[in-house]
Amino acid sequence: MPYRSFQQVLADKQILVCVGSGGVGKTTTAAALALAGARSGRHTLVITIDPAKRLASSLGLAQLGHEIQEVAPELVRAGTTHAASLSAMMLDQKRAFDEVVERHAKDPAAVKRILANPVYAQISGSLAGSQEYAAMAKLHELDATGRFDLIVVDTPPTAHALDFLDAPEKLTQAIDSPAIEWFRKLQGGGRSGWSLLGKTGSFVLARLAKFVGSRFLDDLGVFFTEFNDILGGFRQRAEETFALLRQPKVGFVLVSSPEPMALREALFFHERLVASQMPLAGFVINRVHQHQPGDATPAAIERALAAAPQVQQLALSGTSIRMASEAFAAAHGEQELLATVDDRAVARVRQAAGNEALVVRVPLAREDVHDVDRLIALGQVLTAAPV
Repeated sequence: MPYRSFQQVLADKQILVCVGSGGVGKTTTAAALALAGARSGRHTLVITIDPAKRLASSLGLAQLGHEIQEVAPELVRAGTTHAASLSAMMLDQKRAFDEVVERHAKDPAAVKRILANPVYAQISGSLAGSQEYAAMAKLHELDATGRFDLIVVDTPPTAHALDFLDAPEKLTQAIDSPAIEWFRKLQGGGRSGWSLLGKTGSFVLARLAKFVGSRFLDDLGVFFTEFNDILGGFRQRAEETFALLRQPKVGFVLVSSPEPMALREALFFHERLVASQMPLAGFVINRVHQHQPGDATPAAIERALAAAPQVQQLALSGTSIRMASEAFAAAHGEQELLATVDDRAVARVRQAAGNEALVVRVPLAREDVHDVDRLIALGQVLTAAPV
């Protein structure tokens, strides 16, 4: 049965995964939902990938790092009778990747050699999909501890939201490619094993060494030989995490704005979730322009301005009041047009997801969320029953 509010989602789910394209307020949404979950009495953790300092300051923390930090209880519990508890961490991609290696390598010496290998440093820090893989591996690890009632994940700010689901498979395919298998065979016989590949292989290696250096080729061969021992662990972790993301205790929150490109990303991701049988919690549409009801004709505004005490004190002329009323009317017209366009965008979401899907509109705010009070206010908007 579809959820009627995010208050029900927070009570029912153990993992919330916030996904969407960059710049749609995903990190702030994840933090507000986590804070709302904590204030409802659940022991909650929010994991962010956003390197910005804004979230840390919003939660009253000097900084966020790879180690879990507890937010000051007095900030979380203000105005609530629940024993609220909220912790936060910012994923360190390199350290999360290292932790997977440490977990699956055969022995401590192999771990040291892999972590010290310059090829590994490049792969763990910059290979496409490594950040997404690290995020999913960390989520799997934290869920297995049973330490938290609710984990809210802010997924990496990728150019395409689908990268979060595709990245682990792409990463393992890249590491396990035929070209890399060739290097593994090469290293298997030591440098003297080069001749086993024949004249063509020796020629290719000689040409490569001319450009990248023989030391680099040695590092490459050693790395892929030793990394092969833990590649099975990487595959297993990816499969386990995909299985975890399909469980009923998980809910995906699709975060978007009314802008066409962001909305397209959210709807594409929705199609992928449905096809993969992954559980949808609901949509959050941020920065929605609101309609301003009332008579906003220039004549009505002119009458209201003329009757306003502040205008009377300034003794403005009729011409000045008329010009001001026309400017107000034009601004109101632009606001109504933007609100109508955003209404159509939300209608597209409802049409694609079904009328019973949970869709929450968050009004466009004048200021960014930069403290706990504003996060609490945003959480109240998110958890209220949609109208």
